[in-house]
Amino acid sequence: MRVDTDSKLDAVFQLQWQSEAAAHTEMLHAERVNVWRDLLPEALVDGMMGAQQGDSVHVTFAPGGAVERAKPSRLLRVKSGQFDRSFLSDREMSPRVGRFYPRGLLQGVPGIYRVNMEPFRCRAVNNGHIDVDFNHPLSDRDLSLTMMIGNVERKKTERGGTSTDWLESVAAGPGMQARISGTPTDYFSDNPFRREDERPDSEFYARPRMVQHIDDTAIEMVQTIYGRHLKEGMRVLDLMSSWQSHIPQNLHLDALVGVGLNEVELKRNPRLTGYEVKDLNAEPRLPFSDGGFDAAVCTVSVEYLNNPMEVFREIYRVLSPGGVFLVTFSNRWFPPKAIRLWRELHEFERMGLVLEYFLRSAPYRDLRTYSVRGLPRPRNDRHYPAQLRSDPVYAVWGRKG
Repeated sequence: MRVDTDSKLDAVFQLQWQSEAAAHTEMLHAERVNVWRDLLPEALVDGMMGAQQGDSVHVTFAPGGAVERAKPSRLLRVKSGQFDRSFLSDREMSPRVGRFYPRGLLQGVPGIYRVNMEPFRCRAVNNGHIDVDFNHPLSDRDLSLTMMIGNVERKKTERGGTSTDWLESVAAGPGMQARISGTPTDYFSDNPFRREDERPDSEFYARPRMVQHIDDTAIEMVQTIYGRHLKEGMRVLDLMSSWQSHIPQNLHLDALVGVGLNEVELKRNPRLTGYEVKDLNAEPRLPFSDGGFDAAVCTVSVEYLNNPMEVFREIYRVLSPGGVFLVTFSNRWFPPKAIRLWRELHEFERMGLVLEYFLRSAPYRDLRTYSVRGLPRPRNDRHYPAQLRSDPVYAVWGRKG
C-alpha cells in the first residue's frame, strides 16, 4: 500500500548531525504515524506521498529549519542565588559550565515555574552570576532527517484525538551530548566519581548475578551495533564482562577475551575464549601487550568506572592501529555502584560524559555517538506492560589513531 493523506504507518526516524568533536546519529522508532493529523515537516510529507513500505524519505535542514534558531533573547544572566541547589530532594546541585538543569530550579525568572523540567544549559559561572541558555541544543546545527517507512495501512475512520510532533520527539535530547562552542563540559567538579557503596568492587560482585541488564530488544540493538564494527577473525577485548557478551551469534572471532570481576560469571559466558578476573577500579592497568586487540567493547558497565580516563588510556594502548573501542549503555544500572555523576545526568548528557572520556584520555579519532529509542518492549519481558517501550540504547565509539 502506498502512502497518502489517509494513511497510518510505522516508521524509523534517523536524525544525523555533526559537532566539533564527533558525528551523531539518533534513531527513533515511531508507531501509528497519522499522516493527516500528526505534525511532520512539509518537505517530509511531500516526499512520503506515493511511497511504500521499505522506502526512505530524506530531507535536510539549515540552522533554524527543524528546531527554532538560537535567539539572543533566550540567553539570560541570573544571580547565583536564583539557582536552587536543593531543587532535587535527593541531592544538591551546583551550576557547572556546559551542564543541563531543569528550568524549574531557577527562581524569580519570568515565565518559569517550579514544575518546569525542560532543560536549560549553563554557559558560564562567574562573579556571582550564571549565564543560562534556553535555546535548543541543536538550534545552530545543520540537520539531516531520514524517515524509513514501515507498515502502511489506510485509516478506517478519523475520530479526533491527540497529534504528535515527530520532529520534536526525535530532537528531544539530542544535542545535549556535545560541548558548548567547543569548550569542555565541566563534568568533573564536585567529586563526580563518588559512589553510594565504596566497598571494594571485588566484595560487591563476589556473588554471581546471572541477571539480564537490558531487555531482549535492547540486546538485539547492541548486537547490531557491534556487528557493524566487528569483523570475522578479529581479536576482541570484552571489558567489564560477565555471563553475556552481546556479540552477534553468527560472528566468528579469533579471540574474545573477557575482563570482569566474577569468575563464575566469566566461566558461564560461552563466547569467551579466555578471561581475566580483575578490578579495574582498584587497578586500571590491563594485563595485555600493546596493540594486541583489533577491537574492544564495554557493555552497560561504563557507569561503574571511578577512574575512567586511565581505563580508556589502557584500552587505547592495547588496541592495534585503527582498532575501535565501542561503549554501549542504557538507563538501568546497579545504583550503589554507579558513580554519583551518572545518576545526575540526562540520558543524552551521559553520551557527552563518555565522549569526554574519549577526548581527554587518548588521541582517539572518528568519534561517534548513537542512540536508539522507541522500540516496543517484548511482551514476555518482566516489565511489560508497565513499560511498553524497550530500554533505550546509547553508544559512543572511537578508533585508535
